[in-house]
Amino acid sequence: MASTMKAMVIRRTGGPDVFEEAELLIPEPKAGQVLVKIAATSVNPIDCKVRSGAVAILPPFPAVLHGDLSGTVVEVGQDVRKFKEGDEVYGLVGWTGGEGGALAEFAVCDEQLLAHAPRSLPLDEAAVLPVVGITAYQGLRRKIRLEKDRMLLVQGGSGGVGHIVVQMGKAFGAQVAAAASSDEKIAVVASAGADWTIRYDQETAAQYVERITGGKGFDVVFDTAGGANLPLSFEAARRGGDIVTIAARAIVDLSLMHSKGLNLHVVFSLLPILYGEGRAQMGQDLEAIARLVDDGLIRPIIYPRTFSLSSIAEAHRFLETESHYGKVLVHVQ
Repeated sequence: MASTMKAMVIRRTGGPDVFEEAELLIPEPKAGQVLVKIAATSVNPIDCKVRSGAVAILPPFPAVLHGDLSGTVVEVGQDVRKFKEGDEVYGLVGWTGGEGGALAEFAVCDEQLLAHAPRSLPLDEAAVLPVVGITAYQGLRRKIRLEKDRMLLVQGGSGGVGHIVVQMGKAFGAQVAAAASSDEKIAVVASAGADWTIRYDQETAAQYVERITGGKGFDVVFDTAGGANLPLSFEAARRGGDIVTIAARAIVDLSLMHSKGLNLHVVFSLLPILYGEGRAQMGQDLEAIARLVDDGLIRPIIYPRTFSLSSIAEAHRFLETESHYGKVLVHVQ
């Protein structure tokens, strides 16, 4: 194997044009780590925020970004028990701690942050699942225990997290409504299995709550937009219901939440990567998600336009237009 690899790095924060190609040494796995030859990665909103400097999460420069990956184990470090050379895996690389990111031909990964890739998906497509799958699973299984026949509303149902929440909600036996902003995106949430669809730009919360729940409200609202959208989720929930959000960085009036006795749950799936606690649970969640995929209960929806490692700037620029649906895939090999 060669000693160097191609990578896309940033040496400062800024717009998508800060990405540049670099030749880096292929890292060596330490104890508990494996070296993965990366097949693909995907773009998540957090990747764009890190690149732009909008959040205070940044590995040392020159920084290799992105956490999602799929690929093949080519070398194992000491004390690795879960994987062997040749295993196809998917999961996360702990890029925030200087372990390197997924925008490279190879990465060393903590074995706890990986699982065997779903057998029923092409290996490159598995790369779109880790962040969104873990976020959905933590929200519906770890934060709450979504029960059969509960009424679930997914705000932003055609997005990366949203379309997985729709499918996972159905897999867990819920009755699912999903909101989106265009006819194209409504078709996406319908294909994901939503029982009801909502054009949120054409219906008020009061109107769709009456139409779908008879005015009672939803048992669970999974809000992928957050921020200024949270009060709409409070309005859509039944008294005593649960709100799960992945975007709580906002100043929001909680009066309605208080008066309805709602429970607010925040999911920030990168915490184990940032602080090291809970990494084993992430691996367990990835294993559970792979089983759901192989059981035919989840299938990621990938936007038709895909990108290569060299065109990562275009991939970031495209994601920031918010015109996509599902997930944006980046082929590395």
